[in-house]
Amino acid sequence: MNVKGKVYKYGNDIDTDVIIPARYLNTIDPTSLASHCMEDIDKGFATNVKDGDIIVALKNFGCGSSREHAPIAIKAAGVSCVIAKSYSRIFYRNSFNIGLPILECDEAAEKIQDEDIVSVDFKSGKITNHTKNEIYNAEPFPQFIQQIIDNGGLVGYVHKKLSN
Repeated sequence: MNVKGKVYKYGNDIDTDVIIPARYLNTIDPTSLASHCMEDIDKGFATNVKDGDIIVALKNFGCGSSREHAPIAIKAAGVSCVIAKSYSRIFYRNSFNIGLPILECDEAAEKIQDEDIVSVDFKSGKITNHTKNEIYNAEPFPQFIQQIIDNGGLVGYVHKKLSN
């Protein structure tokens, strides 16, 4: 699977309260959550993000509360992938559980800038920065993680396994 989009770049320690503020957690509707995604750090994100766009951040993305709403809001906003130096472990696990691909790559997180156009080949882990004509290499997903993502998350993966 390959994705391509415009980058929204953020810094260190982007916590789940920034990704989806707690005042909007009175719903689990992905569309409603997406409409408030990143609004406390980037007011225009929810209205400007397009399907396929990519979030790039530095260290400890998704720290804070263990709420699953954060990766759901990002995925429902249309983001195809998150690239960061590191993630909070709970956010990391929640992202795969709901089928949001996330990659760790120090070089890409440092060199990619806001509004760069980037594509990602999940099979090889190759991240191409079309704006700067640079390539970075992330660790590709293990096969079982790719299958979870391909099935929209852990629930879809289990449904498929049980139906076979």
